[in-house]
Amino acid sequence: MDTTLAEVFPVGEHLADELEARGWTQVEFAEILGRPTQFVSEIIQGKKQITRESAAQIGAALQTSAEFWLNLQDSYFLWKQRQVPGIQEELDEVKTRAKLNDLAPMAVLRKRGVITATSTAGQAQQLMHLMGIETLDAQPRWQLAARRNNDGEPLTPTQNGWFACVRKTASNLAARAYSRQQLEALAKQVSRLVRDPSGFKDLPERFAAVGVRLVFVEAFPSSKISGACYEDEAGPVIALSGRGQRLDKVLFTLLHEIAHVVQGDVSVSGKPLIDEDDHTLGDEDRADELASGWVFDRPLPKPPPRIGTQWVKTVAQDRGVHPIVVIGRLQRERLLPWRSALVANAPNATPYLKTWNPEVRLG
Repeated sequence: MDTTLAEVFPVGEHLADELEARGWTQVEFAEILGRPTQFVSEIIQGKKQITRESAAQIGAALQTSAEFWLNLQDSYFLWKQRQVPGIQEELDEVKTRAKLNDLAPMAVLRKRGVITATSTAGQAQQLMHLMGIETLDAQPRWQLAARRNNDGEPLTPTQNGWFACVRKTASNLAARAYSRQQLEALAKQVSRLVRDPSGFKDLPERFAAVGVRLVFVEAFPSSKISGACYEDEAGPVIALSGRGQRLDKVLFTLLHEIAHVVQGDVSVSGKPLIDEDDHTLGDEDRADELASGWVFDRPLPKPPPRIGTQWVKTVAQDRGVHPIVVIGRLQRERLLPWRSALVANAPNATPYLKTWNPEVRLG
């Protein structure tokens, strides 16, 4: 049986052809089904739809499957829908919106004012510009980023969107020629520079002086990215998401990214190194070991059996850091519980990170 005409003809016409081929009248077929003659007549005239029950009966009578008749009916309805003016354009827009969300979290980008266009076509143009691609079927050149976890796997749409905002922000920043020696010297001072949390405000200027652009793009919902670094023709870029928020966690993520740059872990290819971990002092890979040494150049003194606020403040004063940095190290070394009362009122770095650079705008 040829079913190609299902795109044009209603299922009732197919049923009429089947009855004619068998020499059955509608009355005879109704008797076979155990249905009123009007039932068969209304299906053939297109006044009644075939249900799952009637499809099973028709299939049994004509030695076909119930699915065959339901599929014929659905195919015709879909074809008929496509003939309605504007429907195909609506379906094309649905496809485009799906492609947009495969690339980046559009709801987040719109909420943050990164994507400002109201039409789907306009949003597509803005996203392609943000991603540096010419078609929605293309992938940004950083798609296979080096990552501490899942190295070589494609970035998720959320991670893609976040890094695209980083890249766009960095493209508008200036910095002097990069000096590895000066960056390393600055790294040794950072934990002291942010002893007062407001010291975070001045970091972009200090880093630009040694050739590194510092970028803050607040973490996207469900994103585990804590930081990233990469290098392009203008030099190295370090980006923070503020994930973790607590001063010591943000500080250590920054130092970790600096370590990657100092060690030459990034190249001019523009391929980023993405860090998804919630860094705390004391992680054991090479970058974290280097970063840890920049915070404390010598081990902390042995803590007393009961660690109190005064002891923490004394050690922090001696090392020139904020007390929460000492607490973070003790927690990482399991000398303090993660829910210690000592972390109460820990400073949040995010308000200061938000002063670093303007939000990305494409409108």
